[in-house]
Amino acid sequence: MTVWINRRDEADVQSDLAASTRSGGALAGLRLAVKDNVDAAGLPTTAGCPEFAYRPDHDAASVAALRAAGAVVVGKTNLDQFATGLVGTRSPHGAVPDSRRPDYISGGSSSGSAVAVASGEADIAIGTDTAGSGRVPAGLQGIVGIKPTVGVVGTDGVVPACESYDCVTIFARDLEVANRAMGVMAAGAPQRPWPADVKLAAPPHPVVAVPSELPGLDAEWRAAFDTAVGALTDAGARIVTVDFAPFLAAAKLLYDGALVSERYAAVGEFIDANPDATVDPTVGRIVTGARDIPAHQLVRDRREVQRLRTVALASLDGADALLVPTAPMHPRLDEVAADPIGVNSRMGTYTNFCNLFDMCAVSVPAGRAGDAQFGVTVLARAFEDAVALDVAALASGVEAPEDVWPLTAADATELVVFGAHLAGGPLVHQLTDVGARWAGELTTSARYRMTLLPTTPPKPAITRVPDSGGTALTAHRWLLSPAALGRFLVALPAPMQLGKVEFDDGTWRTSFGCDGGAADAGVDISHFGGWAAAVAAGAVG
Repeated sequence: MTVWINRRDEADVQSDLAASTRSGGALAGLRLAVKDNVDAAGLPTTAGCPEFAYRPDHDAASVAALRAAGAVVVGKTNLDQFATGLVGTRSPHGAVPDSRRPDYISGGSSSGSAVAVASGEADIAIGTDTAGSGRVPAGLQGIVGIKPTVGVVGTDGVVPACESYDCVTIFARDLEVANRAMGVMAAGAPQRPWPADVKLAAPPHPVVAVPSELPGLDAEWRAAFDTAVGALTDAGARIVTVDFAPFLAAAKLLYDGALVSERYAAVGEFIDANPDATVDPTVGRIVTGARDIPAHQLVRDRREVQRLRTVALASLDGADALLVPTAPMHPRLDEVAADPIGVNSRMGTYTNFCNLFDMCAVSVPAGRAGDAQFGVTVLARAFEDAVALDVAALASGVEAPEDVWPLTAADATELVVFGAHLAGGPLVHQLTDVGARWAGELTTSARYRMTLLPTTPPKPAITRVPDSGGTALTAHRWLLSPAALGRFLVALPAPMQLGKVEFDDGTWRTSFGCDGGAADAGVDISHFGGWAAAVAAGAVG
């Protein structure tokens, strides 16, 4: 199997794994495959072209982060040359076949990375994604692929394809491991800062848009998608339909318009200067065909992308995410050989628009379409990566990771609540509507009193008492963006206020409190130990 371009000696890998396991770390003991357009010190970077090869002195930022967390590089993986393709066949090292059916493609361009994970040769793998290269092979190989918002993971040390739209991605066999690895990569300095206003969770019952039409989808794949939509509905999502025309129009511009000139800017001069290099014929035609595209056409097409993006995202108003098939079919190797451009174009039907529209995405397995693995992709707006991850977990029928990876990168503010904003409470929507994320239950130190205020609706007041006479109270911890906290505070009615409360672990946290005078007018319900218990006992009218 042509998964690897360069692979380290297995004895050295095993030695490093043993040392990693002893040292610990978030990714200790995990085998890491690196797509060969991403630098890993000690191994050449070829981008799938032997004559292009160079030996980097340093890891790419993403590789360095994963290594620092304990992951051990196994080797560099095969790819569609210069990351140009979605099929995994455009390489002088040979096509990378499907991990289960050798007559079928693996998907690309991150073909070797996806198959290394699917076959168990690696636990996690770095890919890149411009048009779908971190999603299509994930879908075809039955694994998870996370494509973050453009710029939140640095592309230092990555051979560019279309530099404006390139992303570093991660593959893993399950969502928890993929989330953990992406969190490690995103924790470094981003090329693009996170905004102050960002959703850190999907709502409990998300609204998910699906295309009103599913062009190019094989019949068995259409049935598999319908099943996936039904499962998402059963899990509590509300499904709405959206016109897919603007998404498709943008998808065509990535290769059929002037945007492809970025591929010539990346490697075109190398190809021109090295006529004897082993350049894949299809890749060569795509790249050199963009040499003479006029600048005014590029300006025009960028303007058209922005127009289509405005229309498409407006159509998603009221929806939390968009669900699409990751790929429309799973072609055989001979089908790609017979029509390399046409099949590749069809493979990008549901992926090409994503980075053009500045969306994030998570591809997850969703059963079978006949004998093929079937995957769906959940897309969300820029920086709503946590929303995409939550909905992807819902679509997969698994629990979302407690520490979703955006929490390692975005600015999250803590708020502790005691009353109607508890999870399941009547006012919790005020938090979930602004993208707040539930982060567990806490207990105060035994220095507090809870009183029932004479308000409508009923509210508790939490006040600190002298050294004796207090009670430990149950609370819930939420995480939300600074801007969301600001909006929440603006709507906070008197006599409620925020302050610092001491908890049983010795920490002081920003929590709901109350004006002392108002609390004195309430009925003491401290003996219940918390609001939920008081409500259950009928003490709250």
